[in-house]
Amino acid sequence: MPNKVKKQPHAVKGFSRFAHTYEQYNMIQAEVAKQLVGRLEEKRYSTIIDIGCGSGAVIKNLENCSIEFDHFIAVDLSEEMLSLHPAGTKIKQYCIDFNSHESFAKLCSDKEALVLSSSALQWSTDLDITLSWLAKCGKKAHFAIFTSGTFKTLHECAGIRSPIYSDKELKKVISNYYEATFMLQSYQLTFPNTKEMFRYIQKSGVSGGERQLGYKKMKRLMEEYPLDYLEFEVLFVEAKPL
Repeated sequence: MPNKVKKQPHAVKGFSRFAHTYEQYNMIQAEVAKQLVGRLEEKRYSTIIDIGCGSGAVIKNLENCSIEFDHFIAVDLSEEMLSLHPAGTKIKQYCIDFNSHESFAKLCSDKEALVLSSSALQWSTDLDITLSWLAKCGKKAHFAIFTSGTFKTLHECAGIRSPIYSDKELKKVISNYYEATFMLQSYQLTFPNTKEMFRYIQKSGVSGGERQLGYKKMKRLMEEYPLDYLEFEVLFVEAKPL
């Protein structure tokens, strides 16, 4: 069966920066994890593998949706993040780099596993290596991956290239290893001023390519940026290994 693309009507979902506390910089990522888990069809899984688990947005949403599991494998490169992740007798944590193929062998013991990844795979330095191994780790996968459509206007104004993959690049590589259905979702996050906006970019972990800019260029961009919101684009993927 060919891979399919679902187009989402009214795809832009808006949020206000002041709907949450000042310290909270992962509003979009939290919404993405919620939507990813909300797309799961079953209420129980033998093993769930969460690639790039962070502090536990996926497992918390599984609990909120009353989705059960026998084993949960939480994978992240950051020991600090894993220390914040929920623990328990059913949960195993691995501090490994998903860019290294040697890391995956210990994750692939249950061929019936469900593989999840929310807001992480855009940082793979070699998607072919990462996806070729993930396809061996379970019978089904759900991914949510930020695309280069994130901060699109900001990049155009700054004259820089997005540091992450386009949706076309992602679909092409994913289709080498999975029979997949894709849905592209857009979000907007509104700010009262550009200072708050750029603070968010630096703190959120969703890179806007700001490291490519010097102080003067960054200051000018803050003065000239034409919107009162940031754009985000996420590719949701439902997939079965080929």
